[in-house]
Amino acid sequence: MKLSFVIPCYRSEKTIKTVVQEIRDTMTIRNAAGPGSDGNPFDYEIILVNDCSPDNVWQVIKVLASTDSHIKGICLAKNFGQHGALMAGYGQATGDYIISLDDDGQTPASETFKLVDKLEEGYDVVYGYYKHSAQHLFRRLGSWVNKKMAEAIIGQPKTLRTTSFFIMRKFIVDEIVRYPNPFAYISGLVFRATKNLGNVQVQHRRRLEGESGYTIAGLIGLWINGFTAFSVKPLRAATYIGLFCALMGFASGLFVIYKKLMFPDVPVGYTSMLATLLFIGGMIMFMLGLIGEYVGRIYISINQSPQYVVREKTF
Repeated sequence: MKLSFVIPCYRSEKTIKTVVQEIRDTMTIRNAAGPGSDGNPFDYEIILVNDCSPDNVWQVIKVLASTDSHIKGICLAKNFGQHGALMAGYGQATGDYIISLDDDGQTPASETFKLVDKLEEGYDVVYGYYKHSAQHLFRRLGSWVNKKMAEAIIGQPKTLRTTSFFIMRKFIVDEIVRYPNPFAYISGLVFRATKNLGNVQVQHRRRLEGESGYTIAGLIGLWINGFTAFSVKPLRAATYIGLFCALMGFASGLFVIYKKLMFPDVPVGYTSMLATLLFIGGMIMFMLGLIGEYVGRIYISINQSPQYVVREKTF
């Protein structure tokens, strides 16, 4: 049995060594306890993807790869984001099970085999979830919004709690890497490949050092990507909103006629008319923007914009 650990690296020059060493120690302890379900010791590989980090993490990765044959390093030509970096790592993964985790030490590599054992109960994908999150308030809020969006738009089961620490069988990863277009969204690719999903509780720790690379703008961009990448439900919602506005406009017109007939001395309100026009105009612009987002993504996909570009590898 072989495990592949895929870790996107960004501003983790001072933390990635600790994460790698924790994986090594975890594998050593597990193999000392006995063989895997196939009767053989667990083999593993660690795929470190430098997402064009501004620090010296790539130099650290190259040193780690030169001293440990289990480690593969990939350096991307520019910053493609966490999901692009994961796609690059998945493309090189050779393990039977593929595990995704963070480079900052928050995801507990020491609890990897909780995910492995749960997966071997028959699931295709298992997510670790945190009873108590160590993230900042706005990140927790962002995760909650993302969860509700995923439930409504891309079919995430309401009982499932997703995080960046999860394990997949190889056939799921093979299906994911077949996706050829930019704007990869891993959860959407997982949910369209299987519904056989599981959860297991793991510990969530504070970052070893530094702050999250996700800004509010980055989270909003991630939500937009999730909204538009794998569903046309937002367009259908725009249709319903347009119908609702039309009905509201029709009702308002009837009300104005009624008021004029019943109270002819009362002038028609300028303020209410202006507010109605601004509301309807704003909704029209919102819908046009939503349609433009879809059209723009179609245009970029037709131009074959890459998910990622590899500058250098250590293998």
